[in-house]
Amino acid sequence: MTSTFPTLILIGRPAAGKSEIIDFLKKTPEAERRRRFHIGKFHEIDDFPMLWAWFEQDAILEKVLKAPRMMTDAQGYFLHEYQWHLLIERISLDYGKFLRDHEGDTDPPTAILEFARGSQHGGFRAAFEHLSPAILESAVILYISVPYEESLRRNRRRFNPQRPDSILEHGLPDEKLEILYRDSDWESIAAGDPDFVHIRDRKVPYAVFQNHPEKTDDPTKIAPHLEEVTGRLWVLRTGSTHP
Repeated sequence: MTSTFPTLILIGRPAAGKSEIIDFLKKTPEAERRRRFHIGKFHEIDDFPMLWAWFEQDAILEKVLKAPRMMTDAQGYFLHEYQWHLLIERISLDYGKFLRDHEGDTDPPTAILEFARGSQHGGFRAAFEHLSPAILESAVILYISVPYEESLRRNRRRFNPQRPDSILEHGLPDEKLEILYRDSDWESIAAGDPDFVHIRDRKVPYAVFQNHPEKTDDPTKIAPHLEEVTGRLWVLRTGSTHP
Protein backbone atom coordinates (compact mmCIF):
# COMPACT_ATOMS: atom_id res chain seq x y z
CA MET A 1 0.00 0.00 0.00
CA THR A 2 1.22 3.49 -0.87
CA SER A 3 1.12 6.33 1.65
CA THR A 4 -1.40 8.34 -0.40
CA PHE A 5 -5.13 8.21 -1.09
CA PRO A 6 -6.03 6.62 -4.43
CA THR A 7 -9.16 8.77 -4.82
CA LEU A 8 -10.45 11.82 -2.96
CA ILE A 9 -14.00 13.05 -3.62
CA LEU A 10 -14.04 16.77 -2.76
CA ILE A 11 -17.55 18.16 -2.42
CA GLY A 12 -19.54 21.04 -0.92
CA ARG A 13 -21.65 24.03 -1.85
CA PRO A 14 -20.42 26.45 -4.54
CA ALA A 15 -17.67 28.72 -3.19
CA ALA A 16 -17.34 26.54 -0.10
CA GLY A 17 -13.57 26.40 -0.59
CA LYS A 18 -13.03 23.30 -2.72
CA SER A 19 -11.01 25.01 -5.43
CA GLU A 20 -9.04 26.97 -2.84
CA ILE A 21 -8.01 23.72 -1.13
CA ILE A 22 -6.84 22.30 -4.46
CA ASP A 23 -4.93 25.51 -5.16
CA PHE A 24 -3.33 25.24 -1.71
CA LEU A 25 -2.30 21.64 -2.42
CA LYS A 26 -0.76 22.68 -5.75
CA LYS A 27 1.39 25.23 -3.94
CA THR A 28 2.47 22.78 -1.21
CA PRO A 29 5.68 20.81 -1.92
CA GLU A 30 4.96 17.21 -2.83
CA ALA A 31 6.94 15.74 0.07
CA GLU A 32 4.95 17.84 2.53
CA ARG A 33 1.63 16.99 0.85
CA ARG A 34 2.43 13.32 1.12
CA ARG A 35 3.53 13.51 4.74
CA ARG A 36 0.78 15.76 6.09
CA PHE A 37 -2.22 15.07 3.84
CA HIS A 38 -1.56 11.66 2.20
CA ILE A 39 -1.59 13.27 -1.23
CA GLY A 40 1.54 13.19 -3.39
CA LYS A 41 1.12 13.75 -7.10
CA PHE A 42 -2.52 14.34 -7.98
CA HIS A 43 -4.86 14.63 -10.93
CA GLU A 44 -8.05 16.74 -10.87
CA ILE A 45 -11.38 15.78 -12.42
CA ASP A 46 -13.83 18.67 -11.97
CA ASP A 47 -17.29 18.88 -13.53
CA PHE A 48 -17.24 22.70 -13.82
CA PRO A 49 -15.21 22.80 -17.08
CA MET A 50 -17.63 20.20 -18.49
CA LEU A 51 -20.76 22.21 -17.75
CA TRP A 52 -19.11 25.47 -18.78
CA ALA A 53 -18.39 23.93 -22.18
CA TRP A 54 -22.14 23.36 -22.54
CA PHE A 55 -22.81 27.07 -21.89
CA GLU A 56 -20.22 28.10 -24.47
CA GLN A 57 -21.52 25.57 -27.00
CA ASP A 58 -25.09 26.84 -26.63
CA ALA A 59 -23.92 30.43 -27.03
CA ILE A 60 -22.23 29.51 -30.32
CA LEU A 61 -25.29 27.63 -31.51
CA GLU A 62 -27.64 30.50 -30.71
CA LYS A 63 -25.57 33.56 -31.59
CA VAL A 64 -23.31 32.35 -34.40
CA LEU A 65 -25.06 29.43 -36.06
CA LYS A 66 -28.63 30.63 -35.35
CA ALA A 67 -29.45 27.11 -34.27
CA PRO A 68 -31.40 25.81 -31.24
CA ARG A 69 -29.62 25.55 -27.91
CA MET A 70 -28.91 21.93 -27.00
CA MET A 71 -28.10 21.80 -23.27
CA THR A 72 -29.35 24.96 -21.53
CA ASP A 73 -32.17 27.49 -21.78
CA ALA A 74 -31.73 31.22 -22.31
CA GLN A 75 -31.37 31.75 -18.53
CA GLY A 76 -28.58 29.17 -18.31
CA TYR A 77 -30.52 26.38 -16.60
CA PHE A 78 -30.11 22.80 -17.81
CA LEU A 79 -32.88 21.62 -20.11
CA HIS A 80 -33.08 18.23 -18.37
CA GLU A 81 -32.45 17.13 -14.79
CA TYR A 82 -30.55 14.06 -16.03
CA GLN A 83 -27.76 16.37 -17.18
CA TRP A 84 -26.63 16.61 -13.54
CA HIS A 85 -26.22 12.85 -13.54
CA LEU A 86 -24.53 12.99 -16.95
CA LEU A 87 -21.81 15.15 -15.40
CA ILE A 88 -21.11 12.48 -12.77
CA GLU A 89 -21.07 9.81 -15.46
CA ARG A 90 -18.53 11.96 -17.29
CA ILE A 91 -16.42 12.15 -14.14
CA SER A 92 -16.60 8.36 -13.91
CA LEU A 93 -15.61 8.07 -17.58
CA ASP A 94 -12.61 10.35 -17.13
CA TYR A 95 -11.66 8.44 -13.99
CA GLY A 96 -11.59 5.24 -16.03
CA LYS A 97 -9.17 6.90 -18.45
CA PHE A 98 -7.06 8.02 -15.50
CA LEU A 99 -6.85 4.44 -14.22
CA ARG A 100 -5.92 3.22 -17.70
CA ASP A 101 -3.16 5.78 -18.06
CA HIS A 102 -1.63 4.88 -14.68
CA GLU A 103 -2.11 1.13 -14.77
CA GLY A 104 0.95 -0.55 -13.32
CA ASP A 105 2.30 2.60 -11.63
CA THR A 106 3.92 1.80 -8.30
CA ASP A 107 3.07 5.27 -6.97
CA PRO A 108 0.05 6.54 -8.92
CA PRO A 109 -1.33 10.05 -8.43
CA THR A 110 -4.34 10.68 -6.25
CA ALA A 111 -7.44 11.38 -8.33
CA ILE A 112 -9.31 14.37 -6.86
CA LEU A 113 -12.93 14.45 -8.03
CA GLU A 114 -14.66 17.78 -7.41
CA PHE A 115 -18.32 18.75 -7.69
CA ALA A 116 -21.13 20.64 -5.94
CA ARG A 117 -24.77 19.58 -5.69
CA GLY A 118 -27.98 20.94 -4.24
CA SER A 119 -31.18 19.17 -3.31
CA GLN A 120 -33.05 20.88 -6.17
CA HIS A 121 -31.36 18.59 -8.71
CA GLY A 122 -31.18 15.38 -6.70
CA GLY A 123 -28.50 16.30 -4.20
CA PHE A 124 -25.35 14.40 -3.33
CA ARG A 125 -27.33 11.21 -2.76
CA ALA A 126 -28.41 11.08 -6.41
CA ALA A 127 -24.92 12.08 -7.61
CA PHE A 128 -23.26 9.31 -5.60
CA GLU A 129 -25.41 6.72 -7.36
CA HIS A 130 -23.70 7.60 -10.65
CA LEU A 131 -20.14 7.17 -9.41
CA SER A 132 -18.50 4.11 -10.94
CA PRO A 133 -17.72 0.98 -8.89
CA ALA A 134 -14.01 1.67 -9.44
CA ILE A 135 -14.38 5.08 -7.78
CA LEU A 136 -16.38 3.76 -4.84
CA GLU A 137 -13.90 0.96 -4.25
CA SER A 138 -10.99 3.34 -3.69
CA ALA A 139 -12.52 6.65 -2.60
CA VAL A 140 -12.74 8.75 0.51
CA ILE A 141 -15.02 11.80 0.73
CA LEU A 142 -13.99 15.22 2.01
CA TYR A 143 -17.00 17.50 2.49
CA ILE A 144 -16.34 21.24 2.84
CA SER A 145 -18.97 22.63 5.19
CA VAL A 146 -20.30 26.19 4.98
CA PRO A 147 -23.84 27.49 5.54
CA TYR A 148 -25.75 28.73 2.52
CA GLU A 149 -25.30 32.37 3.55
CA GLU A 150 -21.50 31.95 3.46
CA SER A 151 -21.70 30.23 0.07
CA LEU A 152 -23.66 33.22 -1.21
CA ARG A 153 -21.22 35.77 0.23
CA ARG A 154 -18.12 34.02 -1.09
CA ASN A 155 -19.72 33.38 -4.48
CA ARG A 156 -20.27 37.13 -4.83
CA ARG A 157 -16.73 37.89 -3.65
CA ARG A 158 -14.92 35.58 -6.03
CA PHE A 159 -16.86 36.31 -9.22
CA ASN A 160 -14.79 37.99 -11.92
CA PRO A 161 -16.97 38.89 -14.94
CA GLN A 162 -13.83 39.02 -17.09
CA ARG A 163 -13.04 35.35 -16.28
CA PRO A 164 -16.37 33.54 -15.84
CA ASP A 165 -14.77 30.30 -17.02
CA SER A 166 -12.07 30.38 -14.32
CA ILE A 167 -12.00 27.65 -11.67
CA LEU A 168 -11.13 30.20 -8.95
CA GLU A 169 -13.12 33.18 -10.26
CA HIS A 170 -16.41 31.84 -11.61
CA GLY A 171 -19.71 32.55 -9.88
CA LEU A 172 -23.47 32.23 -10.11
CA PRO A 173 -26.14 34.94 -10.04
CA ASP A 174 -27.77 35.15 -6.60
CA GLU A 175 -31.11 33.88 -7.89
CA LYS A 176 -29.58 30.83 -9.54
CA LEU A 177 -27.47 30.01 -6.49
CA GLU A 178 -30.59 30.12 -4.30
CA ILE A 179 -32.68 27.96 -6.62
CA LEU A 180 -30.01 25.35 -7.23
CA TYR A 181 -28.00 25.25 -4.01
CA ARG A 182 -29.84 26.76 -1.02
CA ASP A 183 -30.97 23.33 0.16
CA SER A 184 -28.43 20.54 0.67
CA ASP A 185 -28.98 16.89 1.57
CA TRP A 186 -25.49 16.40 3.04
CA GLU A 187 -26.62 16.62 6.65
CA SER A 188 -29.26 13.92 6.15
CA ILE A 189 -26.67 11.70 4.43
CA ALA A 190 -24.11 12.14 7.21
CA ALA A 191 -26.72 11.60 9.93
CA GLY A 192 -26.90 7.91 9.02
CA ASP A 193 -23.30 7.10 10.00
CA PRO A 194 -20.58 9.27 11.59
CA ASP A 195 -17.78 7.66 9.56
CA PHE A 196 -19.07 6.24 6.28
CA VAL A 197 -21.42 7.17 3.44
CA HIS A 198 -23.33 4.11 2.28
CA ILE A 199 -23.49 4.03 -1.53
CA ARG A 200 -24.98 0.91 -3.07
CA ASP A 201 -22.95 -1.96 -1.58
CA ARG A 202 -20.02 0.23 -0.50
CA LYS A 203 -19.12 2.08 2.68
CA VAL A 204 -17.07 5.14 1.72
CA PRO A 205 -15.15 6.92 4.51
CA TYR A 206 -15.89 10.61 4.93
CA ALA A 207 -14.71 13.58 6.97
CA VAL A 208 -15.84 17.20 7.18
CA PHE A 209 -13.63 20.26 6.72
CA GLN A 210 -15.33 23.03 8.70
CA ASN A 211 -14.81 26.20 6.68
CA HIS A 212 -16.92 28.61 8.72
CA PRO A 213 -15.33 30.73 10.06
CA GLU A 214 -13.33 30.76 6.86
CA LYS A 215 -9.99 28.97 6.73
CA THR A 216 -9.43 28.79 2.97
CA ASP A 217 -8.58 32.50 2.78
CA ASP A 218 -5.27 31.82 4.55
CA PRO A 219 -2.88 28.90 3.90
CA THR A 220 -1.74 28.95 7.53
CA LYS A 221 -5.32 28.20 8.58
CA ILE A 222 -5.95 25.58 5.88
CA ALA A 223 -2.99 23.37 6.69
CA PRO A 224 -3.66 22.28 10.29
CA HIS A 225 -7.35 21.55 9.76
CA LEU A 226 -6.74 19.80 6.45
CA GLU A 227 -4.09 17.67 8.15
CA GLU A 228 -6.59 16.81 10.87
CA VAL A 229 -9.40 15.74 8.53
CA THR A 230 -7.20 13.88 6.04
CA GLY A 231 -5.60 12.11 8.99
CA ARG A 232 -9.07 11.00 10.08
CA LEU A 233 -9.80 9.78 6.56
CA TRP A 234 -6.54 7.85 6.51
CA VAL A 235 -7.43 6.03 9.74
CA LEU A 236 -10.92 5.23 8.46
CA ARG A 237 -9.60 3.93 5.16
CA THR A 238 -6.60 1.95 6.40
CA GLY A 239 -7.19 1.39 10.10
CA SER A 240 -3.68 2.70 10.69
CA THR A 241 -2.35 5.98 12.04
CA HIS A 242 0.93 5.43 10.16
CA PRO A 243 1.67 5.86 6.43
